[in-house]
Amino acid sequence: MLRHPLLLATLAFVVAAGGITAPAPADTVTVYSGRSKSFMDALFDRFEKESGHTVRRVYDGTAAVALKLQTEGDRSPADVVLAQDAGALGALSRAGLLAPLPDDLNDAVDARFVSDRGDWVATSLRARTLAYSTERVDADDLPQSVLDLTDPKYAGRVGFAPGNASFQAFVTALRVIHGEDAARQWLLDMKRNDVQSYPKNTAILEGIAAGEIDLGLPNHYYLLRYTEKDPGFPVAQTGFADRDIGNLVNVAGAAVLKTSRHPEAAGQLVAFLLSNTGQSWFTDQIHEYPVSGDAADAHADAPELNLNAIDDLEGTLTLLREVGLL
Repeated sequence: MLRHPLLLATLAFVVAAGGITAPAPADTVTVYSGRSKSFMDALFDRFEKESGHTVRRVYDGTAAVALKLQTEGDRSPADVVLAQDAGALGALSRAGLLAPLPDDLNDAVDARFVSDRGDWVATSLRARTLAYSTERVDADDLPQSVLDLTDPKYAGRVGFAPGNASFQAFVTALRVIHGEDAARQWLLDMKRNDVQSYPKNTAILEGIAAGEIDLGLPNHYYLLRYTEKDPGFPVAQTGFADRDIGNLVNVAGAAVLKTSRHPEAAGQLVAFLLSNTGQSWFTDQIHEYPVSGDAADAHADAPELNLNAIDDLEGTLTLLREVGLL
């Protein structure tokens, strides 16, 4: 686990002056969070208690947060952005909205999970999985690749969440590894195979348990929360064959906005998320993986992909709209 004290990052950012009206008090950090309120509120409360800063919280979906920041530009009151995936962080980086992070923050994270530009860091890791009914699916009959879910034998039996940031990052990775045409064709073939769309990952798992579908494509940690409360929950999960795109390991991450009016406090918050306290919260409470140490090497079956390459969120949203999934 990381040895990263909270006040390590009393940072000196080069901050572009922003046209922010009604700025927050000096001891307030405004966070635009693509991570849900249920995940983050208690951790923000802990940061407030330990740091003396107040966290002003703005919650929305990751794609909506990224769009909001790009629309606001240098007028944004945000100091910190949290996102569910590297794609959204990469899009903000490419738009020039993020401030460079100091070396001690970048060096605290496995090199595979930081921005090539040095302006965002992963705060936790999550793996894509194939969830399935333990009552209606024989484990020996599961597909070896996520691309095989278009087989007619899975017709009407599979669910995914096209509006979810993690699924959108998976589609972006699919575009990068297999090409635009292949990604489009897979989405169209899934529609023709009567794939069921759900609003979020938890709904996929509940749909499997209720018998609405037999298989789904969530992140790994959702099922762990269900089985922690109910060991008899009738859903299991597995991966695909080694290096299959369906085994994508993505990040949740954080960055400081160039226009932050409180860069020192913003940096302290990012450091807190990488501290023992923050990492323990992500692993013990949310069941995600930490961003350094042995667990970061535990994904040998993941596809070979530089997460900085999946920054075309806009292109993925356009594709999902074109095929009628958004």
